[in-house]
Amino acid sequence: MAWSQAHAGNPKIASDLDSADPASVVDVIVQFKQPPTEAQHDKVRNRGGRHKRDLSLIKGGHYSLPAGALADLAGDPDVAYISPDRPVSAALDYANPTVGADIAIKYGFDGTGIAIALIDSGLEDRPEFQSVPNAKGKTTSRLLYSQNFASSGTTVDAYGHGTHVAGILAGNGQRSSNNQAYRTFVGIASNVNLVNLRVLDKNGVATDSVVIAAIQRAIALKSQYNIRVINLSLGRPVYESYTQDPLCQAVEQAWNAGIVVVVAAGNSGRDNTQGTGGYATVTAPGNDPYAITVGAMKTEGTATRADDLIASYSSKGPALIDHVVKPDLVAPGNRIVSFIKQASTLYTSSNTLNLVPCSYYTTACTGMSTTYYRLSGTSMATPMVSAAAALMLQKDPTLTPDQVKARLMKTAGKTFPSFSTATDPVTGQTYTSQYDIFTVGAGYLDVWGALNSTDTLPGGTSAASPAAVRDPATGNIYVVNPATAVWGTTAVWGTTAVWGTTAVWGTSVFVGGSTAVWGTTAVWGTTAVWGTGGTQGFTAVWGTTAVWGTSQPASENTTIAINGEN
Repeated sequence: MAWSQAHAGNPKIASDLDSADPASVVDVIVQFKQPPTEAQHDKVRNRGGRHKRDLSLIKGGHYSLPAGALADLAGDPDVAYISPDRPVSAALDYANPTVGADIAIKYGFDGTGIAIALIDSGLEDRPEFQSVPNAKGKTTSRLLYSQNFASSGTTVDAYGHGTHVAGILAGNGQRSSNNQAYRTFVGIASNVNLVNLRVLDKNGVATDSVVIAAIQRAIALKSQYNIRVINLSLGRPVYESYTQDPLCQAVEQAWNAGIVVVVAAGNSGRDNTQGTGGYATVTAPGNDPYAITVGAMKTEGTATRADDLIASYSSKGPALIDHVVKPDLVAPGNRIVSFIKQASTLYTSSNTLNLVPCSYYTTACTGMSTTYYRLSGTSMATPMVSAAAALMLQKDPTLTPDQVKARLMKTAGKTFPSFSTATDPVTGQTYTSQYDIFTVGAGYLDVWGALNSTDTLPGGTSAASPAAVRDPATGNIYVVNPATAVWGTTAVWGTTAVWGTTAVWGTSVFVGGSTAVWGTTAVWGTTAVWGTGGTQGFTAVWGTTAVWGTSQPASENTTIAINGEN
C-alpha cells in the first residue's frame, strides 16, 4: 500500500505529509495535548526521531524523524496534531499624511515607551534608530535587543526586508532632514523601540518552527522591554484550520499574552490559477481570526487618500478552510520609500523601479540614493498598522489587543470606488479589482481617527474576525460572528458600523447580519469560489478539505515586492 494511502484522512496528520517517502526523514512540528516533557520527547526518539527545538508556546516541539513512523506517532493519545515544518517567506513621504500619521506626530504621538518585536530578516543599529534627544541633547539606541533564529548568520539583515520594514515602523528621518532636503522619510512611530528577532535568511525564507520560536521569545521578553506589538511581514499558504495550524496557534498565544499581532495578508491577489479571481489567497498566519491582517493600497503619489486604490496583488479573503473574513483593513504598501541595506539580496537584485534618485528628496547628493529604496507588497503595509497600534498604546497603555483591533477597524476609512484597474509596469498586464469586504476588509487605516476613538468593548467580548457562510439554497453569502465577538452586539459595534454600508455592485451591499454579502449574480460564478469540486490538489474555497498545493507562490512574490504596479 502506498504511503499516501496508509494514513490518508488521518485527522492528526497534515495532508501535505501524505506524499512523504516512508524511508525519508522529515522535519515536523508535533503538538501535544499537554506541554511536552522528556517523556513526550522520548516518544519521538523511540521512533527514530530527534528533538530539535522546544515549542512550549504551542505545547509542541520541532523534530526530525522517519516519515514511516508518523502514523505510529499519531496513534499516541498524547499527540494532538503533526504538521511539516513548512517554509515561510517575507511578504513614507506620501504614506504618512495619507493615513493621518503626520497629525499624530504633531501632537506628540511617536511610540515613545512602546516596543515592537520585528520578526523578519534582521536589523542593524543605525542613526535612524536613535531616540529623541534628551534635555542634554544625548540620544540612545532604540534597538533594545537582537537575537538570531535563522539557520546561520548574525542578527544583521542579509536579505534587506527587515531594514525596510523597520524604517516604516520607526525611522526618525535623520538622513533626509537636513537643510537641503525636499522630503523627509519618517516612520509612523518615529520614537518606538525595536526588538529584532531575525528569522528570515538571506533569501527571505524561514520555517514555521523558527517563527514560532521567535514569537515565543517575544512573549518572554514582553515585560522586560514593554513589547506590545509583533510585526509579521511574512506568511505561507494555508494548509489546515487555524485551530490546528501551529503558526496560528503561536499568534493566538501572543495575543492572549497581551501583544497585538499584525500580519501581512500576502501578495497573491492576482492569482487566478484556481479560478477564484484571486479570492481566498490570504496566507497564514493572516487567516487567524485574532490577528490584524493587512492588505495593501496605492497612494498614487499624493498625500490625499481620495485617489488611492487597492494594489491588485494584495491577497483577498475569505481565508481557506475556516472562511474567516480577511483582510481586516488596508494601508499604503505600494512603492513605499524606506531604508535599504546595501549588499543585501534585495538591493543587489534591484532594478530602476526600486531605486530612489537623490534629487527626489535632497540636493546633498547626486545619482541614486544608497540609503533609501522603494519596495511594494503587503509586507510594507503591515508596519503601517503595527506602528499605529504602538501610537494607540502610547496614548493609552491599558488597551488590550482586542480593543486596539476594534478601534482600528471601526475608524478605518470606508469610502472606495466600486472598481479599479492596475497595470504591472514590467509585464504590461492589466488587472481589475472590486472593493468588497474580502478585498479591503473594514477599510483604510486612519491613524488619527483610531487615536481619537474612545469606544470600549462590552465585557467578555473579543475582536475576532467573523466568518463568511454560503447558503446553499440561495447561493447568498452571509457574515456570521462568533458568539463571543463584539461585532453586531451593540449599535456602536454593529456590522455596518465597522464594515460600512457602501454598495459594492450596484444595489448589492456587503454588510452582515441577515443581509447577503452578495447574491449568485456576483462577478464570479457560483462554481469558482463557492463550489464543492476541486482542481489540481485544491478543493474549492468552501470545501471542507481545502488545502493549497505545495507549488502555490509564497507570501512575498518577488516581482511584486520589488516592482510594485502602476
